[in-house]
Amino acid sequence: MENKTNKCIAVTYRLYTDGDNGRELVEEATAEQPFQFISGFGFALDAFEEQLINTEKGQNFAFSLTKEQAYGKYDQERVLDLERSVFTINGHFDHEHIYQDAIVPLQNEEGQRFYGHVLEVGEEKVKIDLNHPLAGEDLHFEGTVIENREATKEEINGMIAHLTGGCSCGCHHDHDCEGGCHHHDHDCDGDCECGHCHE
Repeated sequence: MENKTNKCIAVTYRLYTDGDNGRELVEEATAEQPFQFISGFGFALDAFEEQLINTEKGQNFAFSLTKEQAYGKYDQERVLDLERSVFTINGHFDHEHIYQDAIVPLQNEEGQRFYGHVLEVGEEKVKIDLNHPLAGEDLHFEGTVIENREATKEEINGMIAHLTGGCSCGCHHDHDCEGGCHHHDHDCDGDCECGHCHE
C-alpha cells in the first residue's frame, strides 16, 4: 500500500515558553525562512507533526505541547564529563570551537549526530549538556501553514540524503540548512559515547 504520510509542510510560527513573567518568545520562523519538513521521517516532533498534518495551506494555528510531547524533562544524567582528548585535532585541543557556552556538533558510536552545550572546560574534562535546549519546557506555537501538499519523489530522496549525512532538510531544494531547523531534530537516544564532529 502506498505511503500517504509523506507530505511537504512549511510553516511560519512563533514559539513561546512559560517564563517567570508570562510567555516568552524563544524562536520564530518567518515567511522568508519558514520551518519546512517532510512528514513521516521523524524530522519534526511527532506531536508537532500531528497538529499540522491535516492543516490546509493558508490556515492559522495555535497549539501547545507539553514537555512530555516535546523534548521531555531535563535529565541530569545527560550532563556528561568527557575527556579533553575527545576534542583534539592533530593532538591539539580544539580551543577555537570548545569553550564555555559553545554549541558543538557531536556524534555517538552509531554515527548519530546531535548537539551539545559546553558548560565548563576543565584541565582534564569538558562538561557537556546533551539535553535539548528546550528540555523541560512546555511549548506554545502560533503560526500559519504556507505549504501542505504531497511530497515529490525528489523531495523524499533529498530528505533521505539529509538523514544519511547530506543537507536537504526541507521541501525546497534551495532551502539553506543553516538556521532554525535544529530545534525540531531528535536528540540522540541511548548511550552517548561522543565524538567531536569537525565539519
